[in-house]
Amino acid sequence: MATVAINLATGTFQQEEIIVGIDLGTTNSLVAYVHPDSRQPLAINDQGRGSIVPSVVHFPTDGADPLVGNDAREFLLTDPQRTVYSVKRLLGKSYRDLGSHADQLGYKIIDDNSEGLVKIRVDDRFYSPIELSADILRELRARAEHALKTPVNRAVITVPAYFNDSQRQATRDAGRLAGLEVLRIVNEPTAAALAYGIGLDPSDEKTVAVYDLGGGTFDISILRIQQGIFEVLSTHGDTYLGGDDLDRVVAEHWTSAFQLPATFHSDPHLQQQLRLAAEMAKKYLSQHDDFTTHLTVEAGQNISVTLTRLQFDDLIRPLVERTIAACRQALTDSTLAATDLDAVLLVGGSTRVPLVYDSVSEFFGQPANKSLNPDEVVALGAAIQADILAGNRRDVLLLDVTPLTLGIETLGGLLDPIIPRNSKIPTKAGRQYTTSVDGQVNLKIAVYQGERDQVSQNRKLGEFVLTGIPAMPAGLPKVDVNFLLNADGILQVEAVELRSNTRQQVEIKPQYGLTDEQVEQMLMDSLVNAKEDVAARLLIEARTAAEQLLYQVGNFTRKNQQHLTEEELTATEAQVAKVRSALTGTDRDPILKAMDELDELTRPYAERVMNISIQQAMAGKKIS
Repeated sequence: MATVAINLATGTFQQEEIIVGIDLGTTNSLVAYVHPDSRQPLAINDQGRGSIVPSVVHFPTDGADPLVGNDAREFLLTDPQRTVYSVKRLLGKSYRDLGSHADQLGYKIIDDNSEGLVKIRVDDRFYSPIELSADILRELRARAEHALKTPVNRAVITVPAYFNDSQRQATRDAGRLAGLEVLRIVNEPTAAALAYGIGLDPSDEKTVAVYDLGGGTFDISILRIQQGIFEVLSTHGDTYLGGDDLDRVVAEHWTSAFQLPATFHSDPHLQQQLRLAAEMAKKYLSQHDDFTTHLTVEAGQNISVTLTRLQFDDLIRPLVERTIAACRQALTDSTLAATDLDAVLLVGGSTRVPLVYDSVSEFFGQPANKSLNPDEVVALGAAIQADILAGNRRDVLLLDVTPLTLGIETLGGLLDPIIPRNSKIPTKAGRQYTTSVDGQVNLKIAVYQGERDQVSQNRKLGEFVLTGIPAMPAGLPKVDVNFLLNADGILQVEAVELRSNTRQQVEIKPQYGLTDEQVEQMLMDSLVNAKEDVAARLLIEARTAAEQLLYQVGNFTRKNQQHLTEEELTATEAQVAKVRSALTGTDRDPILKAMDELDELTRPYAERVMNISIQQAMAGKKIS
C-alpha cells in the first residue's frame, strides 16, 4: 500500500521532504522555504516570534542547555563572558587572523600562539565556532520543523562571497553537527540576486551590484550572471561596519549633547537602555523627521533626549561614506563603470535608512532596488536555490555534482575536506599545508572519499609521497595540495612545495566501485554519527595541538635556559606534566585548559627572550 504525506502547515500533499534555505548571519539569522502551492519563498515566523533569530548563544550558570536567539541576547550586557555573539566572524579563523579584534569581544578566546582554529572558553568548557554555529542552526531547524509540522533534514546555507574554503567547510560542518545535510553553500550576493528574480531565466545576461549593510558587517559584490552561472567579479567591504555602528554614533551623540550621567557607561542595564533607544531612533527616523524618548536613571529620574533626521544624517554620513568608498573600490577591481550595471540590489536592514538609499542610488547613477524585505532577501534566495535542488524548477539547468566529499588525511588521522559533497563539476580547489617535524623532507598525501571525520571510516582512493622537500624547521615549508575534478569524475591531485617548486601529481577515479545505495549509506552514517564524529575530531585536534605545543615549549626551554630562572623552569616542567597527564584522558576540555595555562605561563618568557634578542641585535647600532 502506498503512503501519502500531508503537510499539516500548508495543507498540501508532500511528495518530498522540504529543503530549507538558511541565512546564517553575523548578527541575525533566518530560515525560509518555498511554499508548495504559491511557489513563493517565505521566511518562517514560528509562533509569531518574528522571522529574525539573533545569532547569539548564552550558557546559563546552572549548566542547562544553551539559550539561542532573543532569550540569549538579553544576556549580552548582563553576562557577557557567558554570551557569545558574532561567531560567524570566528568561523575558519585562527587567533592570529583575529588580531586586535579578539580583545574587543566580551568573551574569552584562547590564544595558543598557533595557526590552530580559535576556541572560546566559558568557565572550564571550550567551544569551537563550529559548535556554536551549530547551536544557532539547530534553533533555526527546530523553528522550521515546528512551523512546517514536518522533519527538516536538508538545507542550503549562505556565506559571504569573500569566505575562503576553510570558512565554507566550517559552515558545512556546523550544519552537519546540527543534523542537516548541507546540499549547497551559496554566496550571499548570489542568493540576493535569485530572490530578486535575477538568474532564474537561463537566458539572463546581467551584471549587478549587491549592496549588503547588515547589523555588524558591510559587503559590496559585483556579479555577472550568464546562462545560469553566477560569477563574482569583485567583492569588498568592512567586517566591522554595520547597523550597530549607526546606533553607536547616536548613543555617543546623546551622551555628549545631553550630558548623561557617568552611570550610563558603567551600568550594563543603562548601557543596554541607551543602545536600544539609539536603535529605535534609527528606525523611527527612517520614516519621520523628529525623534524623542526618555531614558530612566537612578531613583526613577527621566532624561529626555531628541534627534532630528538632519542630525542623524550628519552623524552617520562618515560611516555611509566608508561604504561608498568600498563600492568605488569594488567597481575598480571589476574593471567596470557604474553605467555597466543592470541593477543595484539592496540587502540588510540598515539599507532602510534614507541616507543610505540615497547615497547608493546617487553613486551608482540609478535607483537601487528595494522591493524586497532587506532582512529576509538572502534567506529567500537560499530557499529558491533549495527549491531548484529539490527538482521543483524544471526550467533551471543543474550542473552535475560530486556525490561525496574528497579530501586528504591530516595529523591524527583526520579527513581534511578539499572538494565538499555536492560541489558542481568540473571544479578545482586546494589548501596549503606544512610539515610538523623539523627537517622533514617527505610528505605523504593520502586521498579519501566520504563524509566521516576520521579517515578510518572513509574510503581510501590512493596515496603518493611528495619527496625532495628542503629540510627546514617545522612549519616553514609551504605545500599547496590542489584537487582538479573533471566532468568525467576523474580526480587529479597535485602537491607543490612552493619554496623549492618540488611537485608531484596523480590521477584517481573517486567514484569507481560505489553504488547509489553505498553512497546513500555513507551519507546516512555521517548524519547519524555527526555528534560523535565531531567530538572525536575535536579530541584528536586538541591532542595534536597539545603535542605541537609541548614540542614548541621543549625547544624553547632548551635553547633559552640561560634567560630563565630555576623557578620558571620548574613551573614550566610542572605545567608540561599537567598537559601530558591531560593527554591520557578522553575529554578535550582538560587538555585545552592545561594548554591555555601553559601558554599563559610561558608567554612572558617568550616576550622577554624576544626583547633580549632585539637588544643584542641592536647593540652598537645607531638609529638614524
